[in-house]
Amino acid sequence: MKLPAGLKLEPGNLVSDLVAGATFAIVNVPQGMANAVLATVNPVAGLYALMIAMPVGAVFTSSIFMNVSTTGALSVAAGEALQPFDADARIAALVTLVLFVGAFQLAFGLLRFGRLIRFVSNAVMTGFITGIAFLIMFGSVSDITGFSSSQPNHVLRLADTALNWREFDPQTVFLGLSTVLLILLFQRTFARKFALIIALAGTTGLALGLTRMLGDLTAVVVGDIAFIPRSLPHPILPDMAQIHVLALPAFAIAIIGLIQGAGVGQSYPNPDGTFPDTSRDFVGQGVANLAAGAFGAIPCGGSMSGTAVNYQAGARSRWSNIFAGIFVILIVLLLVDTVKLVPMAGLGGLLLVVGFQNIQPETIRMVWSTGLLARAAMLTTFIATLFLPLQFAILLGVALSFLLQILRMSNRVEVREIELVDGGFPVEKAAPRVLGRDELRVLRVRGALFFASAQALEAQLPSVAGATGSTLILILRDVDDLGSTVIRLLKRYASDIGRAGGTLVLTGVNDELHGQLERTGVIENVGSDNVYREQPELGAALNAAIAAAREKFAGRTDRDVAGNETG
Repeated sequence: MKLPAGLKLEPGNLVSDLVAGATFAIVNVPQGMANAVLATVNPVAGLYALMIAMPVGAVFTSSIFMNVSTTGALSVAAGEALQPFDADARIAALVTLVLFVGAFQLAFGLLRFGRLIRFVSNAVMTGFITGIAFLIMFGSVSDITGFSSSQPNHVLRLADTALNWREFDPQTVFLGLSTVLLILLFQRTFARKFALIIALAGTTGLALGLTRMLGDLTAVVVGDIAFIPRSLPHPILPDMAQIHVLALPAFAIAIIGLIQGAGVGQSYPNPDGTFPDTSRDFVGQGVANLAAGAFGAIPCGGSMSGTAVNYQAGARSRWSNIFAGIFVILIVLLLVDTVKLVPMAGLGGLLLVVGFQNIQPETIRMVWSTGLLARAAMLTTFIATLFLPLQFAILLGVALSFLLQILRMSNRVEVREIELVDGGFPVEKAAPRVLGRDELRVLRVRGALFFASAQALEAQLPSVAGATGSTLILILRDVDDLGSTVIRLLKRYASDIGRAGGTLVLTGVNDELHGQLERTGVIENVGSDNVYREQPELGAALNAAIAAAREKFAGRTDRDVAGNETG
């Protein structure tokens, strides 16, 4: 069996991939735990995701460097989906959720849906990612303050927390803010790659110091809220009775992960310079979630930050992510007692910094400067992300992307006249408003002809009330399909010209379009003699139509002259 590209272990890459894997594991173990906190489950679920999803994703994705691991967006979405479940039912619900996420992603990949990602606009994604960044920061507040609000959404919980500032735990606030300061400090030094783990280690040391000084620690540590076994994960059965509750959130989370992963694939081409196959990356992420989900891991996807750490640490092949998973296993098995001492306030501070640094001011400014539609799309998605359940926010964003695409395509329909010049080159100019008596006009339509553009097309076609004896030639070269709304418009327009005593002629009609026009009765309405099939030579069909129209016009003039002489 042939191994996927980059999976063969090359001796020359071994040291680089080992260093990259170890660097990622050390840096992202705290991030994985923090993301599990966002997902409202045991922090160990984030570690299980790193152990399993990373190496499995490395084997099956098309992208050599893509790091399939936990992300803030997926964790926030999972936390929203798991909110209705109590603590005892949450693990089984998590397994069900992640397995469905993997199944959706695998199906999207096998159906080659990767090409559809390009229809999700940058404005919508910017609004969504910015909203997620704020939700990550909002979600860290309870861990940093020690106050837990019961309000129904993140914004209201933030407001409620601010109003109850007197109930903050001083030790928790001190440890949370210390973590933030330590991260920002070490990110300015040569040790910036390890800033997260150094800051978390420093905060853990501060917590131990407070315990020695005060004899009691009021701040919560990981060991207080979660059992972390010194063992590898074991399979957990899903709760299939909750499929009806979790199917839609799983679908939305799958889309979030795939969109993030598509961005990673386009940002980090493979070593040979080629871009990864997006659909195969879908498959890899799906298989990774199916494998990790069965062991109680939180959902994973292509991580931009994880891939950046892996790549900058010297990764040369898929083995860097495989080694990273192995190093995470070693950390859990050997350092589990240390992990239990990590303050939750430290994880909260880490999330606050990560959320803030996920905001992309340059991208926001670019979208804002693009235009009113892009601005509205970004703001709408951002507000929806803050106030709606995330599954609805992402579905709204996808629907908004398609709506924007339709609006752009419909607004780009333009009718232009090709003015014929004897002995010279044709001149393109604005289409006439009126088709007069005994005129020969040639029009070309630019843009997509479908239901949303029908009204714009009709508004630009000339009035034909006085078109007696005139011929209007419409060039349809490069048009393969007309929507039913445009076909109905075309039939009505041909009838209007005919009643006025004029003729509509269609040229450059290819075989596919000709079949559609024949099936829908357009050819019968226009007249088969007035439909000119596309020819290999550019302009041949148009020239034939023009020659026939001029001959018809000349013949009619001769008859008029003869009639006058007889009279």
